[in-house]
Amino acid sequence: MTGFDLTELLAERGAERYELHSRHLNHQLPRMLHTIGFDKFYERAEGAYFYDADGQDYLDMLAGFGVMGLGRHHPVVRRALHDVLDAQLADLTRFDCPPLPGLLAEKLLRHTPHLDRVFFGNSGTEAVETALKFARCATGRPRILYCTHAFHGLTTGSLSVNGEDGFRDGFAPLLPDTAIELGDLAALERELGRGDVAGFVVEPVQGKGVTAAPPGFLRAAQELLHHHKALLIADEVQTGLGRTGDFFAYQHEEGVEPDLVCVAKALSGGYVPVGATLGKEWIFKKVYSSMDRVLVHSASFGANAQAMAAGLAVLSVMEDEGIVANARRTGDLLRSRLAALTGRYELLHEVRGRGLMIGIEFGRPKSLGLRGRWTMLQAARKGLFAQMVVVPLLQRHRILTQVSGDHLEVIKLIPPLIIGEREVDRFVEAFTAVMDDAHSGGGLMWDFGRTLVKQAVANR
Repeated sequence: MTGFDLTELLAERGAERYELHSRHLNHQLPRMLHTIGFDKFYERAEGAYFYDADGQDYLDMLAGFGVMGLGRHHPVVRRALHDVLDAQLADLTRFDCPPLPGLLAEKLLRHTPHLDRVFFGNSGTEAVETALKFARCATGRPRILYCTHAFHGLTTGSLSVNGEDGFRDGFAPLLPDTAIELGDLAALERELGRGDVAGFVVEPVQGKGVTAAPPGFLRAAQELLHHHKALLIADEVQTGLGRTGDFFAYQHEEGVEPDLVCVAKALSGGYVPVGATLGKEWIFKKVYSSMDRVLVHSASFGANAQAMAAGLAVLSVMEDEGIVANARRTGDLLRSRLAALTGRYELLHEVRGRGLMIGIEFGRPKSLGLRGRWTMLQAARKGLFAQMVVVPLLQRHRILTQVSGDHLEVIKLIPPLIIGEREVDRFVEAFTAVMDDAHSGGGLMWDFGRTLVKQAVANR
């Protein structure tokens, strides 16, 4: 029997977490966390909350970038994983057809009745990579269109359709794909007219900035794509599985039926990495066109039993507990209460989003004193004011949030889909207190702002 004891190891060395990251992993991560005061020691988590060693709770409005759709450690998902481990299944033999992948595919496809088949991988970026490959193979064309400000992943193929230069810099050459503005049908039609486009990949609601596709755009884009024999690829990695108040975000617009749909994040239950690419029968038959091509696209850990069990448990919980309806109802409540504050705070420009995917955008104030402070921050680095709001939400109110993208004055809220009125009250009260401080013209927020300005200047 091995002497390994995980509990003992964590007790002995858990306090070294930031030092270990600095020495052996991404050394900039602990540096960044120290700078903005996010270097907390979380001891455990449950539902929509973290807890520190003193038992203080922290409200999670980030959900692991959307992974924790059911919150942390949902008992049904935990039980499913215990069950699958205890079953000691003959997993990943590669030369059999185990039942769990088929059962999860069947359950997923019930939510997309126009699609027929599923490929299981290990992450969102892998789901996108699969869609890019399948689109090229099915159409015989090389080029993919994507949107400016899009985020589809960070592996080389998905990075080629990433609309943020900051992620792309230093990794060229990438695939020769082309960006258009979200909502620009004329640009889409112009690029399709060149005759070499395999597909158009789009987030129905962009994660960066929380920007939804304009009404009617996805339907019109689909018609143009199909007219030119190209495919519509919906990236639902973050927006899918109830996040926006429908099971998939593309379902907000009637008549939209993507040819390929990418899923990940919340399907994992927060435990086992999983990604899925759902598609039409004819596309899969083009890729897997003969027995010689049976493994032409595969993943070593794809469709493993633990991931499939987690996915099945997640979908079961979503049905049994009305998760999609809760996301719609609670999201509407949170968004409406925040939107009501726009008339109260001149720094608060707009509140937008769908379901429990909400963007809070700040903008240039009118009053002279605030405008001077705002200009100081903008001159140093755009996005610093949003960071000034995020930090006191955590430090003073124990609420974890994020700035929605580099150089954006937008906070993104993507909490677990299980939150309710209690969490809405807590967030709105905390946000109101932070905004009161910001509009006072003094206080700790602006002191911290000056610290951020010095840090931004030092990093140039």
